[in-house]
Amino acid sequence: MEQKKNVKQNKGGRNPKTNPSIHRHVFRLTDEENAQLLSLFESSGMNNKAKFIIALLFSKEMKAVKIDKGTTDFYMRLTSLFGHFRAIGVNYNQVVKLLYSRFTEKKAAAFLYKLEKQTAEMASLCKKIIELTEEFNHNYLQK
Repeated sequence: MEQKKNVKQNKGGRNPKTNPSIHRHVFRLTDEENAQLLSLFESSGMNNKAKFIIALLFSKEMKAVKIDKGTTDFYMRLTSLFGHFRAIGVNYNQVVKLLYSRFTEKKAAAFLYKLEKQTAEMASLCKKIIELTEEFNHNYLQK
């Protein structure tokens, strides 16, 4: 019987905090101030308004991440374009091998001439894409 008295009974639940937040403060904001606070809260990426306000009050480090939908879309399209260029390069090599294995040299050279013209046109298009990307980077991504 004495052994049962010494055993601590588990009541369940959460362990109590060592330093609980028990002090409460209330303040009121105008519509403009509230909108500004909410926009700052949303841009911070935090999921608790109380912790966000405490971070603002006591100058703790706060990170604000802004995601530009247009920039993200531009990046995704540029990435897919790179994949298409790789596929074109693979197809180009396959076509050249087939031309030399299936046709005479004269006929293969004629087809290669046409293919070379299209490749030069694609190279000029690539230069334009690179220029537009550099312009976009300079105008919109630099801080």
